[in-house]
Amino acid sequence: MTDAIWALPITELARRIAARELSSVALVGAYLDRIGLLDGDLQSFVCLSSTALDAARAADEEIGRTGPRGPLHGIPIGIKDNYTTADLPTRAGTSVEALTFPRQDSHCVAKLRAAGAVILGKLRMHEFAWGMVTPPTRNPWDLARVPGGSSGGSGAAVAARLCPAALGSDTGGSIRIPAALCGVVGLKPTYGRIGRSGIVPHSWSLDHAGPLTLTVADAALLLQVLAGPDPADPAATAAPVPDYTAALGEPVRGLRVAVIRNHFFEAVDADVAAAVEEAIRFFAGQGCTVRDVTVPALRYGLGAIYAIELASSTAYHDRSLAQGHVAGFAADVRDLVEMGRLVTGPDYLRAEQARGLIMAEMAAALDDADVIVTPTSPLTAWRTDEATVALAGRQESVLAASWRLTYPFNLTGLPAIALPCGFDRRGLPISLQIAARPFAEDMLLRFANQYEQAHDWWRHIPPLASEP
Repeated sequence: MTDAIWALPITELARRIAARELSSVALVGAYLDRIGLLDGDLQSFVCLSSTALDAARAADEEIGRTGPRGPLHGIPIGIKDNYTTADLPTRAGTSVEALTFPRQDSHCVAKLRAAGAVILGKLRMHEFAWGMVTPPTRNPWDLARVPGGSSGGSGAAVAARLCPAALGSDTGGSIRIPAALCGVVGLKPTYGRIGRSGIVPHSWSLDHAGPLTLTVADAALLLQVLAGPDPADPAATAAPVPDYTAALGEPVRGLRVAVIRNHFFEAVDADVAAAVEEAIRFFAGQGCTVRDVTVPALRYGLGAIYAIELASSTAYHDRSLAQGHVAGFAADVRDLVEMGRLVTGPDYLRAEQARGLIMAEMAAALDDADVIVTPTSPLTAWRTDEATVALAGRQESVLAASWRLTYPFNLTGLPAIALPCGFDRRGLPISLQIAARPFAEDMLLRFANQYEQAHDWWRHIPPLASEP
């Protein structure tokens, strides 16, 4: 592990900036240099801020006068391209020029700026947050493989140390899937915990905002800033925001872990299953009670989320359908948007009924547990030319496989975090997923941090991003 500043987590960068051992200008400059060196191959950024160094200078001057506003002051952050920004264009991954988006800061970007963060640039995403590939972005662990989606630029950039953190959005797994495939931490908080105004919608009742970071502690720092009410998002809660860093170091002895054996451990790559089972044994060794549970209603999950997501996305794109703009969408996204018109009212209602069953059974599983532990993805990063993958002796589309283990926590709105837990036989990252009760992000982060502190997976740097 190098001690270069671009390889350090935010917790250490913030300490150095506060102590005046490091300037924001030097830090932003280091990341811009790395982007210039590496992103030609990676293609994670859509555009860079021309004022990032100016913002860094202003941060240094303020910190010198009055001290930092908080741990994000002077820290550069990448922004997924579906968050609107006042000083940078927003495209939501589309090339249709007739579609435009407001030049104003989204709720989350405004909160980052208020915390003193430096907006570094906008990151690539799969068009309108629909897919799991994010072309043309590549995975820094192997340029022949995908970074995941839809927040693929965010996952690739953080993994390659082109920025220490990035914002993503998650409708069926779009924060956690790229986090898993790229070997970083991805946090999808409880539905309503972070306001979403100014994020180009995908599916109103499934969309979540959240961060991708190098470490669990960094995710807690971002959540601390982003959580809270959003007057322009009716789903955002006004519930008090706890101190998410306070419980990070607390032990997990005596706490309870539920392992959902059906659905989450069916048709999973052998290396992935072995790594996750080892993580489960780790928690048992820390004094946790571990028990297997089942959530039978998950057999309805795929049909439910497809109906809800297709119908919701098509409703958002209704004007684009009427005006013919959808013809300019990428083929995979165009097909999905047009398919949504086939979802009937009764289909949607049945999907919501199935969702209710899944929510009730998940809540029952958490009545006797503090967290749920599962794999994040049943497979590691696939090649860009692969459309299907063999899992448990059967062929499955990579689209269906990649979100199979993440979408249940979008349907239920439960908080879930993805973090590295090893590497497969090809040297590709494997990811552990931990979920908790609504608004119990502090418990989620506590478990994840306990695991991370006992392992060094986050310190591994992809070959592409290693120092020459």
